[in-house]
Amino acid sequence: MEPSALPARLALRGVTKQYPSVVANDKVDLTVMPGEIHAILGENGAGKSTLMKIIYGVTRPDSGRVLWNGDEVRIANPAAARELGIGMVFQHFSLFDTLTVAENISLGLSGRHRMADLEQRIEQKAAQYGLHLEPQRHVHTLSVGECQRVEIVRALLGEPQLLILDEPTSVLTPQAVQALFQTLRQLAAEGCSILYISHKLDEIRALCHTCTVMRGGQVTGVCDPRQETDASLSRLMIGSEPPVVRHADKPAGRVVFSVRGLTLPRAHPFATPLEDIRFDMHEGEILGIAGVSGNGQQELLAALAGEDRRVPREVLVFDDQPVGHTSASWRRAHGVGFVPEERLGRGAVPDLSLAQNMLLSHQNKHTLRRGFVRRPMLKSLAGGIIDRFRVKAHGPQAPAASLSGGNLQKYIIGREVTRSPRVLLVAQPTWGVDVGAAAQIRAELLALRDAGCAVLLISEELDELFEVSDRLMVIAKGRLSPALATRDASLDLIGRWMSGLWSDAEVPSAQA
Repeated sequence: MEPSALPARLALRGVTKQYPSVVANDKVDLTVMPGEIHAILGENGAGKSTLMKIIYGVTRPDSGRVLWNGDEVRIANPAAARELGIGMVFQHFSLFDTLTVAENISLGLSGRHRMADLEQRIEQKAAQYGLHLEPQRHVHTLSVGECQRVEIVRALLGEPQLLILDEPTSVLTPQAVQALFQTLRQLAAEGCSILYISHKLDEIRALCHTCTVMRGGQVTGVCDPRQETDASLSRLMIGSEPPVVRHADKPAGRVVFSVRGLTLPRAHPFATPLEDIRFDMHEGEILGIAGVSGNGQQELLAALAGEDRRVPREVLVFDDQPVGHTSASWRRAHGVGFVPEERLGRGAVPDLSLAQNMLLSHQNKHTLRRGFVRRPMLKSLAGGIIDRFRVKAHGPQAPAASLSGGNLQKYIIGREVTRSPRVLLVAQPTWGVDVGAAAQIRAELLALRDAGCAVLLISEELDELFEVSDRLMVIAKGRLSPALATRDASLDLIGRWMSGLWSDAEVPSAQA
């Protein structure tokens, strides 16, 4: 039977979902054919996540029809979705921290499984897709990127007819992205349909057959992304082209923060040990660190931010003073800002309001007086961030958990930027953020740099690192490459370094 004669693998007709203060989906129509790679594109808060939750049975629509292979269905829960053949990888993961990788994956599979057999299947599937996993590791020891790998492998083990992927390439090197694309194309050729959510317009244009664009909960257009440009897709998504981020070369200032031979053993059996980490951070400079998730980024940030108290006193130097022994609160009070990669749970307390979450970073005479919290000041500060960073939220009293991932990230970045830190440690600042918001965040980081802040940017978005960094380094297996002036770097070179393959001979600016 010709593919065109087959019924749609998935069809939504007039699907509507309304919450007390917002219409998340407004009469949405969507058609996904067998073997089609179909992109869903929209800015943060456009309704994409709600629509995917409806398809996967997490949320029930208020009205509308869902058809699966031509038959109308009511998907009561994720188990029913998986029984139909729908697999999904969420942007916010659904994993139990205290269970192992294999135990988490077993919960998402029907039937009973011998754990030893399942661990072997996990290793085989992970190797097939180039996604390294250790089935015996506990989830609480994994980085965000490694958690995403668990979700991807769990979905693929279910042999889905429809696979929903939300920002799947953020954990991969450029070479591995191409390998994943090849695998997805093979899956599609075998008849598996793929719903692909990404803010990387170049990926959508390179991979997807069809693109449905959403804005404000409604479908605003359907196009063939292969016939579009990044600019035209951006206009469809946000109504305009994203602002241009301008990076002007300028001489860096004095060294304000130094790491002098940081070596740390594993904090737990599955951690990455750090080996002889050395670099300087200069005022008025963005130092970018690339690397595949799980290669020591978490451990490095914990040491720099003061969360890992094993660091020897003399290894970290701030303003010519040894500070390796100081606490996280001391560093924050003295001008070190920190944006962790985990938004909910570390970057923000889910059940507290945005105003209350200000206290995570703004504990000073303006917010506290004689031991009492100045709530009007917190509300004012939160409102200012919401306005400045165009955060889609129902005011300062909105719970952090009520925001979309991208809008929460904008809020957390804004909370740190408004402190005017002297040193800013930031991890994955634009993960899951739409192109307009990503451009705004990058512009704010450049503005901080131009104001004299020393910024350490850890990111798996190589385009981002090349756009805003003055110098680049790569972390692999707990080791750090020499520094390279960004103008002397290339995607191919950095991609090879991300596998741990570097030498001083390749570094024209190794001593920069």
